[in-house]
Amino acid sequence: MDTHSVAEPKINFDNSFSRSMEGFYVPCVAARFSAPKLTLFNHTLAKELGLNAADFKSDEGAAIFSGQAIPDGAAPLAQVYAGHQFGHLSPQLGDGRALLLGEITDTDGKRRDIQLKGSGPTPFSRNGDGLAALGPVLREYLMGEAMHALGIPTTRALAAVTTGDQVYRETKLPGAILTRIAASHIRVGTFQYFAARNDQDKVRQLSDYAIERHYPGVQKASNPYLAFFNEVVKAQASLIAQWMNVGFIHGVMNTDNMTISGETIDYGPCAFMDVFNPETCFSSIDTQGRYAFEQQPPIGQWNLTRLAETLLPLIDEDEEKAVEIMTKAVNEYRDLYEDAWLTGAAAKIGLSSPSKEDQVLILQLFSMMVSDATDFTQVFRRLSDVLRGNCVPVQTLFKNQSGLKAWLNQWQSRLETQHRSFTDVADKIDRINPIYIARNHKVEEALDAAVNDGDLTLFDDLLDLVSNPFTERLGMDAYTRPAPESTVPYQTFCGT
Repeated sequence: MDTHSVAEPKINFDNSFSRSMEGFYVPCVAARFSAPKLTLFNHTLAKELGLNAADFKSDEGAAIFSGQAIPDGAAPLAQVYAGHQFGHLSPQLGDGRALLLGEITDTDGKRRDIQLKGSGPTPFSRNGDGLAALGPVLREYLMGEAMHALGIPTTRALAAVTTGDQVYRETKLPGAILTRIAASHIRVGTFQYFAARNDQDKVRQLSDYAIERHYPGVQKASNPYLAFFNEVVKAQASLIAQWMNVGFIHGVMNTDNMTISGETIDYGPCAFMDVFNPETCFSSIDTQGRYAFEQQPPIGQWNLTRLAETLLPLIDEDEEKAVEIMTKAVNEYRDLYEDAWLTGAAAKIGLSSPSKEDQVLILQLFSMMVSDATDFTQVFRRLSDVLRGNCVPVQTLFKNQSGLKAWLNQWQSRLETQHRSFTDVADKIDRINPIYIARNHKVEEALDAAVNDGDLTLFDDLLDLVSNPFTERLGMDAYTRPAPESTVPYQTFCGT
């Protein structure tokens, strides 16, 4: 299939990045694929983007989402960036297997990127093939929708296409391409690329673009670059607090995987916890636990410090003064994170306007959960049963019954001070605490069936559940339980 421009399906591109950010990317086109087929299409997201789903049902739709046909107005490009990977700076990374087709404005007036992931080699592929296998594509599709349904800022998948070709990893696997939607693909690593080359003009240009696109309200600040940084700190503190409050582990929090917009991006070795353990680390390549669950908040601050370093020349001509200003700004992260985490954790047990005493109450619960190796998601979901008069579901999760009883009594006494009925509180926390998450063993079952048998039934079932995670379904109890105990620790992989 030849790469060509087409008039339909219609996508109203308005490509500000390619238009105004020359030097930040390389124009590029996708590889050729033998038989692209549209496997998944996100109708709900398409509607939000103002796209007509019917336009993409044809072979032409599969051609667009595999990069074989370039729609009118698109400007395919690979973005350049650097990044600290497991603490070590790689001065040039870039989109090694992704192409930004362009930008559109959604129905809420927000600018969104449309990117192909797994579309073949680019000038930044670093000897890689630039391709993606079906399993990782489906994982990112699923995880993005699960996080979105939980109300957590995230990139999302518009489509998944199988290419008809094989990719070679440890074995032959079916090739696929993900169409990813993001507020933008500007990363901390994008700033690092130009800062590492001491190109202050480019850092300023990138900052101005990011401000206009994501945080236009800071343009009139006395120091807009400091105000911009403060907004990024707030966004990341809030995001990571939300991860922590659902038991999500990103797995590879390198600076090139941290967006300026505050969206979750790059679902590689990610996973949700079953048994609550702050030291949980699933990633096969994270041998030191750098990105373990409990390390995510401090790593967020570490990454923001790297961003702060790139902005120093824009903050003040006096480097010493700039360092002092940005050190203070970086240190704001901890309080912002703690406030966001406490507000979210308190809401999970029905408390509004939480105090420091409430934090102690929450940490007592966490301590019991660790000691008794209880399931993170089930504990919070089953608290609503207690408020409706049934303690059995939560009691079955704990070994220390006397400790649990004392905590439940203390918790309910605290709830009484809010002067709301327990039934109302139960209903409220059921809208906060999911009953369905993308549990690891269920994800693996679904991906195995899709990749090895070509059967998407389990995937579709799981996608449906995690897209509506707060509503309990009859006959779906298997999706609420953790994986059976195993002597082999569960591991996730980057998928590259």
